[in-house]
Amino acid sequence: MTILVDVNLSPAWCAYLASHGHNAIHWISVGKATATDNEIMQWAAMHNHTVFTHDLDFGAILAATSVHRPSVLQVRCSVPLPEAIGPLVLAALHQFAEQIHAGALVTIDARRARARLLPFQ
Repeated sequence: MTILVDVNLSPAWCAYLASHGHNAIHWISVGKATATDNEIMQWAAMHNHTVFTHDLDFGAILAATSVHRPSVLQVRCSVPLPEAIGPLVLAALHQFAEQIHAGALVTIDARRARARLLPFQ
């Protein structure tokens, strides 16, 4: 799996994830900062990337479109930096690897992580 780090998250996530064995690229390296969430989702689906974001709109897009891809990792916290929540993100990537591969929305907060398979019913 390759993780596409959304523009609303620090590019530092790419190095952090890579240092823990995950392939990651930041949206800025492949698209415009002004791209819409729909454009990012379409690009990620076409290139088989999992979107990593701090934007709640991606979950709404998944719900509205009933798609199977791309998977989305959504962090819900006040400080979305690797030094603050990195271990939580890594744990969720490990715990939900099978669901992410199949197509899922994984929501990560300070207390827990949970996954919902796509498409939403």
